[in-house]
Amino acid sequence: RPVPEKSPKLLDRMRLTLRRLHYSYRTEQAYVAWVERFIRFHRGRNRGAWKHPCELGKADIEEFLTHLAVARDVSASTQNQAFSAILFLYRNVLEMEMPAIAAGRAREKPRLPVVLSRPEVIAILDRVRPEPANLMARLLYGTGMRLMECCRLRVKDVDFDRGQIFVRQGKGGQDRSVPLPGACVAGLRERIEISQTQLRHDLETGTGGVPLPNAFGQKSPQAAFSLSWWWVFASDSLSRDPQRPDSPLVRFHLHEGNLQKAVRRAVRESGVPKKITCHTLRHSFATHLLENGYDIRTVQELLGHKDVSTTMIYTHVLQKGACGVRSPLDVVG
Repeated sequence: RPVPEKSPKLLDRMRLTLRRLHYSYRTEQAYVAWVERFIRFHRGRNRGAWKHPCELGKADIEEFLTHLAVARDVSASTQNQAFSAILFLYRNVLEMEMPAIAAGRAREKPRLPVVLSRPEVIAILDRVRPEPANLMARLLYGTGMRLMECCRLRVKDVDFDRGQIFVRQGKGGQDRSVPLPGACVAGLRERIEISQTQLRHDLETGTGGVPLPNAFGQKSPQAAFSLSWWWVFASDSLSRDPQRPDSPLVRFHLHEGNLQKAVRRAVRESGVPKKITCHTLRHSFATHLLENGYDIRTVQELLGHKDVSTTMIYTHVLQKGACGVRSPLDVVG
């Protein structure tokens, strides 16, 4: 077996491996957190004594996963994420092949998405404030973009002439295009003017510009100070790259928490009695397109789903489905 190392070094190795394999920063955060919880769980079982994962085996992994399911009552998706993180640790970091785990993958129960009616969408969007949260919420519903796809939108990806928005590096690293809602054109033009003002200010103060994807900054360093690469929804403050603490101060996009808080506040004020998040607007976008007669393949491409079976879930909440069936109680009454 490999020589045990201290936990911080192990977690650093895991971070480097995740980055080498081009996992997203969100996945890196989740996987490292689960491995740390796995190690701390067995420290508690061993009366405070640290045990390196090399010293833990199949039974220890099963015990942790069972604890999550029974004592913590986590969902199937949460348990599967923890299992994936531990599996990644042993296979990719420690390079150890683990035997079949008895706990296995938890079976996720199919859940119907929460979908808003058109009046409910209007009631919520009218109460989202301040700007640019209102514009971002309208884009989520009008384009079907995910929350982070909207936050990471760059100026060059808004095509006013062709009436479309290019989504770069979406889920799974895929690119796609979505329609640009006419109702958002004026707001987007104003945001780009604000971006241009921020760009001039950063050039005058000599800051690091905006972060660029992968090694593009080394190939074209001046792109960090070009309007085309600037964020549409840039932050008002400067910060450092969380993956590289020694990086210079740069201007990132707005934090997604700002929009999430604004949407939650709008939902409370609207009085809509549903469990609504920013992602609900994406669900509503897909369902309303299907209700308007668009074929499911078109909706699949707009959403960026790899498999049409993922998009099929929206057919279960169409008004022409259960809502379009007349109850026999109404017939006899």
